[in-house]
Amino acid sequence: MGFDFDSFAEGYLSDLRRTLSEVSKSQIKALWNELEAVKERGGNIHMIGNGGSAATSSHSAGDWSKELGIPTIAHTDNISSFTAWANDTDYVNVFAGQLSVFAKAGDLVIAYSGSGNSANVLNGITAAKEAGCRTAAVTGDYNGGAGGELAGMVDVAIVVPTTSMERIEDMQLIINHIVKEAQKTNRGK
Repeated sequence: MGFDFDSFAEGYLSDLRRTLSEVSKSQIKALWNELEAVKERGGNIHMIGNGGSAATSSHSAGDWSKELGIPTIAHTDNISSFTAWANDTDYVNVFAGQLSVFAKAGDLVIAYSGSGNSANVLNGITAAKEAGCRTAAVTGDYNGGAGGELAGMVDVAIVVPTTSMERIEDMQLIINHIVKEAQKTNRGK
């Protein structure tokens, strides 16, 4: 028997369609409201995440800075600082260390984690709260974890309703594009 690519692809797309239809639009709007508020306050946005979620942070920080004119930093991209905190302290401090230097009260820190249980992301959110930042997360129901510990730590939590890490990561970027385009459209009025 050979691999049935067509069935596999249809299953993937079917779960993605279901996930798109079931994701909480009110929580996406809540993230958009946070973006509007931080812009009004003149604050900065900080993004953190691991693996594919780190790529989402990097991609979105570039979009949001360039297209929205909101200072947005992906703390996944400063490799010198990232590796210094990992080497000189511990990997769990790579975001908390950077945020202790860059984050200020009124900023917004957005965490991306498929499981919601990455220790370095959780430590980053703790540091953000200590600095007086607003916090948000885009996470998922990976392995039935309901957004993990992260979902309960932040001011706004979007828990993508799928157990698939791939669909969670797909949705992280889609959600960021929705929020960015909504802000861009609203600003054009």
